[in-house]
Amino acid sequence: MRRRRYFSGAAPWDEDPMSGLSNIFDTAMVFALGFLLALVASYSIQEMLDPQSTMTMVKNPGDPNMQIIIKDLDKIQVLNMTDKLAGGQGTKMGTAYRLESGQVVYVPENATSHISQS
Repeated sequence: MRRRRYFSGAAPWDEDPMSGLSNIFDTAMVFALGFLLALVASYSIQEMLDPQSTMTMVKNPGDPNMQIIIKDLDKIQVLNMTDKLAGGQGTKMGTAYRLESGQVVYVPENATSHISQS
């Protein structure tokens, strides 16, 4: 006695050739979203998006294209570095120090904490 085989559905060669491409697109979208979230976390953009926070960020410190970004509640101000010199009367507000790592630290004049070296 001979058995017959019956195929249910379409043959394997009748499958949609673009179905694999949609899976690749879905995977690429997941990776892109992951990279976007990593970027937001690494640049502290969460603080920039919070309407109740204030912050100051220095972009490219020491370079000719340095920028200072000041966020005060819902207002964002960007200050660009220029070659112009400023002058006038004023009062000393503090001191800035450049560390060996290149980081700039600002110490206000009326700071209550003391820096000690060990």
